[in-house]
Amino acid sequence: MPFAMVGYFLAVADPNYSFSWVILGLVTLCMVFARNAAMAFNRWRDRDIDEKNPRTKVREIPAGVVSPNEALIFVVFNSMAFIMVTYFINQTCFYLSPVALAVILGYTYTKRFTSLCHLVLGLGLSLAPIGAYLAVVGQLNLVPVLYGIAVLFWVAGFDIIYALQDEDFDRSLELQSLPVAMGKKNALILSTIFHLITSMVMLWAAIKVQEYYPNASTLHWIGLSVFIILLIYQHTLVKPNDLSKVNLAFFSTNGLASLIFGTLVVIDLIF
Repeated sequence: MPFAMVGYFLAVADPNYSFSWVILGLVTLCMVFARNAAMAFNRWRDRDIDEKNPRTKVREIPAGVVSPNEALIFVVFNSMAFIMVTYFINQTCFYLSPVALAVILGYTYTKRFTSLCHLVLGLGLSLAPIGAYLAVVGQLNLVPVLYGIAVLFWVAGFDIIYALQDEDFDRSLELQSLPVAMGKKNALILSTIFHLITSMVMLWAAIKVQEYYPNASTLHWIGLSVFIILLIYQHTLVKPNDLSKVNLAFFSTNGLASLIFGTLVVIDLIF
């Protein structure tokens, strides 16, 4: 969501376009419906796997809180709602909505045949800043695309960290991941490389923001600095032989990093 807001406000900061509460609301609904559909589909499709994994057997479907049919109905409803909302944004978003759904729903299948599944997850989330920008402008621009690339490698990097805790389980069921393919140590190295790429691309994007929006203040740079510092911090939390702080690195650190960065950039673009 923070990167979607960055994409939206990058567009409305252009003097050729204006702020609209309606479009902002529709973009927000798109993010909510897309996330609901993706998360619920993952839970529905992986229910048999989740039931066997001690870490995930407490999830709603294996625990019997939600039935598989209820989860599937939820997926269909949110998918249809997502497409319907894009119709009221513009033709570009509407025509591309099935592509976006194919990526975010298709991710669930990728760990069955490729260890690059983390990059597919990153690709799905990378559509947020690009889609929000398209909702206003209707065509692509370099800066939201750069933020999309940054999100791709950021998400892939921290998803590798998250997957470390399931390496043995995934291997036992012949599921694919980079920790399974490379081992914990090498997977962590690759995660670090991905986050280095993220930092470099975000730096490039920040330079372009300063070029396109000369009135931008230092808030953008402060947000970027905090984001990179928190990326570095999460890599100090997880070691190949100590995964006790994976949840802190995966959930708390990344959530805080994106929230601070997105908030400061949006404030910068507004004021």
